[in-house]
Amino acid sequence: MSQNIISHITEKYDKLSKSHKAIARFVIENYDKAAYMNVEQLSQITGVSEATVVRFSSEMGYDKYQKFQHAVWEYAKSKLTSLQRMNLTYARLNSENILKDVLNSDVDKIRSTLSTIDQDEFEKIVDTIFSAKHIYIVGLRSASYLAGLLGFYLNLVFDKVTVVSSISASEIFEQLFRIGKEDVIIGISFPRYSKRTINALRYAKSKGATVIGITDGVLSPVKVNADYSLLARSDAESFVDSLVAPLSVINALIVALALKNKDEICHNFEILEHVWRDFDVYDDLDDDDDDIPGELEVLK
Repeated sequence: MSQNIISHITEKYDKLSKSHKAIARFVIENYDKAAYMNVEQLSQITGVSEATVVRFSSEMGYDKYQKFQHAVWEYAKSKLTSLQRMNLTYARLNSENILKDVLNSDVDKIRSTLSTIDQDEFEKIVDTIFSAKHIYIVGLRSASYLAGLLGFYLNLVFDKVTVVSSISASEIFEQLFRIGKEDVIIGISFPRYSKRTINALRYAKSKGATVIGITDGVLSPVKVNADYSLLARSDAESFVDSLVAPLSVINALIVALALKNKDEICHNFEILEHVWRDFDVYDDLDDDDDDIPGELEVLK
């Protein structure tokens, strides 16, 4: 379905039966709550039968209620404010088992991503990035950490990587104005989507660059503007964006590109190991006994 679920319901509203209109009104006005309601809960709150709720989801074009619910959730997650996220999260999580609940939730996101991600698309993206003249990476706000990690490791693999960072919108375009048809831009954004990231991708596309998106769903504006995309499950735990699954996808992308450029990266690391050692970049307790703190000297 190309349009979002709320627009679709609104478009069909006038032709719905009275009971279906009751469901439609509730979903349109309370999509943040409806996204987490099962058939029984939606039935009770709208005053219609469970069978009517199921028929309504079918009327909207979904053969299973769960698919309808997921469509509402897809819409809601891009619209929720931080306060709404917090309220919904606290209603779902058990305050006595926050650690376990959050970790299990992250595990579920990785499993869901693994079951739906497109392997063929992944291989095409690896080939496209590998053959690009220059690689640009843009990810802002919470996604800036993912962009930074991807850029850090790709800089060890290639000598043609720019991580686009900025405080103002103009700075983004100042870093992108040389982008062209032989280049690739990787855009990373998750709800709530960054307008600056989307605008950067649109600009790059207008210059003929290949756009690769790392985002969360088919309705994402990153996906809409991308030539290729990798979709990773991302939900909010409270006001915090859960980016575990996107991070795993990025790790896989880094490893695939490194293996494709194995000889070059081995050569790079030979040089880097000497640099790291000469300039004492990493702590190594075995290198020099004089560097061992007094408390550890006793343990020797």
